[in-house]
Amino acid sequence: MNHDIFKEENMITPYYHKESSILICENTFSFLEKMKDSSIDMIFADPPYFLSNDGISNSGGHVVSVNKGDWDKINSLEDKHHFNRTWIRMCKRILKPNGTIWISGTYHNIYSVGMALEQEGYKILNNITWQKTNPAPNLSCRYFTHSTETLLWARKNDKRARHYYNYELMKSINSGKQMKDVWTGPLTKLAEKWAGKHPTQKPEYLLERIILASTKEGDYILDPFVGSGTTGVVAKRLGRRFIGIDAEKEYLDIAIRRIEHEGEKTWS
Repeated sequence: MNHDIFKEENMITPYYHKESSILICENTFSFLEKMKDSSIDMIFADPPYFLSNDGISNSGGHVVSVNKGDWDKINSLEDKHHFNRTWIRMCKRILKPNGTIWISGTYHNIYSVGMALEQEGYKILNNITWQKTNPAPNLSCRYFTHSTETLLWARKNDKRARHYYNYELMKSINSGKQMKDVWTGPLTKLAEKWAGKHPTQKPEYLLERIILASTKEGDYILDPFVGSGTTGVVAKRLGRRFIGIDAEKEYLDIAIRRIEHEGEKTWS
């Protein structure tokens, strides 16, 4: 493993390590402590939404429980905000001076995340709206159908910071026009869910745009809540180095299968 990333490599036992991809099975907070200051170029985080409240939702036309697991439960608003401030503060320490962080979320958590970013000394660069073309229907019929998620893009609030943004590439893939902060596209395709089930798996096209816009080949990308590994799959495809953290082995096993499959495609 790379000496530029970890304080003491003999303390690190990867759950998976092959070529430029590393997966860690550990509590996010405890592992971030083992990483060096100013070592990561970009962070993508899809933290818990804390939706597990015994309610119901719709998935594929079926009524399902919203409960995802103990990792998605929180006792109070104060606990939720403390959780967000803590991991966001820890990520700031390991982010390079010109590095950036992307955080995905719904209205259940994103307002706490935005406030935590500002409280912990970040400058928000963009508030991206991901508009889903095929959202789940509203079962109660008592309010508008939820069809968007928010992506906050931020850097350290330092006037000397010069974050990377591939303006020309984003313009070229948007028919020669400046790319706006509303991105439209479908939910994750079934073809991307072949390796196993995860409740909040992000579509690969979303991570492709994020990684292409804000990193260069060979950059280090960290996902502190890696889940089923979409960030790692796309990072491998695009020639970036990747570290993913999750405490759930079930999800890491899905991520391994997907990253391995991506590697097979690369070499075939």
